[in-house]
Amino acid sequence: MIHGPCDYVPPVTVEVVEKRRVIPLDENEGVYVRDVKSGKVRAVKGESYMLKSNEELWEKELPAVVEDLLAKDAREGPSRGSYDKRSATGASRDKTRVVVFKAPHNSAVQIFDYKAKEARIVFGPDLVMLGPDEQFTILSLSGDKPKRPHVIKAIALQLGPDFMTDIVIVETADHARLSLKLSYNWNFDVDKKDPSKIFSVPDFVGDACKAIASRVRGAVALHTFDEFHKHSAKLIRTALFGQDSDGKVRNKFVFTANSLVISNVDIQSVEPVDQRTRDALQKSVQLAIEITTKSQEAEARHEAERREQEARGKLERQKIVDEAEAEKYRKNLLTLQAQSAAVESTGQATAEAKARAEAAAIEGEAAVQQAELAAEAERIKAEADLEQAMQRQEAEVEHLRQMAELEISRAKDLAAIEAAKFKNIVTAIGPHTLQAIAQAGPDVQQKLLGGLGIQGFFATDGNSPLALFGPAQ
Repeated sequence: MIHGPCDYVPPVTVEVVEKRRVIPLDENEGVYVRDVKSGKVRAVKGESYMLKSNEELWEKELPAVVEDLLAKDAREGPSRGSYDKRSATGASRDKTRVVVFKAPHNSAVQIFDYKAKEARIVFGPDLVMLGPDEQFTILSLSGDKPKRPHVIKAIALQLGPDFMTDIVIVETADHARLSLKLSYNWNFDVDKKDPSKIFSVPDFVGDACKAIASRVRGAVALHTFDEFHKHSAKLIRTALFGQDSDGKVRNKFVFTANSLVISNVDIQSVEPVDQRTRDALQKSVQLAIEITTKSQEAEARHEAERREQEARGKLERQKIVDEAEAEKYRKNLLTLQAQSAAVESTGQATAEAKARAEAAAIEGEAAVQQAELAAEAERIKAEADLEQAMQRQEAEVEHLRQMAELEISRAKDLAAIEAAKFKNIVTAIGPHTLQAIAQAGPDVQQKLLGGLGIQGFFATDGNSPLALFGPAQ
């Protein structure tokens, strides 16, 4: 390998075998590269790669069914990697490119590595890129109505919830053959610890439909056509889901082999297979409709007669009630007439008695009002006296307060006058004169004692204590 950019002139003994360029790869693209010396094949992904001198592109072969499914996936949606833009128009796959498959939402894809002897599962939405030794696990599922095996080929396993429809031929206890069109709601309960369990049954659709059909046939065979026709939904749900310890129908049926859960069953149609049975059923249905119609007419007629009898009874009872009410009102009239006569005879006496009673009541009320007015006058007078006394006392208190204030003001003025007088006297005499006056007495005494030759003396009697502090000083 001679790497450019450079100018290379090959000698005569050299033959240019191949010119190679860098293979640009996106992060979701790759190529298979084989080492021609060791034979080892590897996948190069997500980087631009230049083949070495001992390497070559390797073509990965896939089964025809996988090729068809990948081509179908490329036609239904844009893809990258192993299919180019011409793939949707029928062009073949570039076998040297890494096989890429987009796992749809809520799906699972199983890839088996034949070299490592182990499988891996990718849950969608995700992008699956096959290694050199890996292959897709192809699902071959049953389809059509009734179900036939190997109708649907798929790479991705849908996890649900979804539904599937099947037609089941059953026979009742009285040998009536019926065609049941049943629809089942299903989903996978994926175990995170062992997700490969969902791929343990290759054809879960056919396996589930066969198991459910066997249960339904066994349940229908125990009942007659009439019983099944009346309770078909309950019988089929009981046969499929079973009953708990309390006798109630369960709400799901689980296939433990692959964790498939049947959550509901819908009976879309029930039709007899035999034409004679179908005609007999149609006749019985028409007869039942006629019987129902006649019974409804009879019930309506009986209801009308019953209502007529009730109306007549109500009318008779109303007449009796009206007559009783009339007698009651007649009795009340006679009683009122007797009371009117009694009132008329005693009216005058009652009026006089009422007049006297009213006069006495008026007199009593007048006396009471007079007493109340007298009491009110006394109260007003007492309040006036109290108010006058209070005002007099307040005037006296105010007078005494003002006299005290005048006395205080007078005492303050006298004190100020005395202070000013003393200040003026002191100012007039002067500080030196005051000092001379204060010292005149002690100086005279000192001079007198000095003239007598006495340094100090004190006189006391028996009633006065001796004060020795002054003489000692």
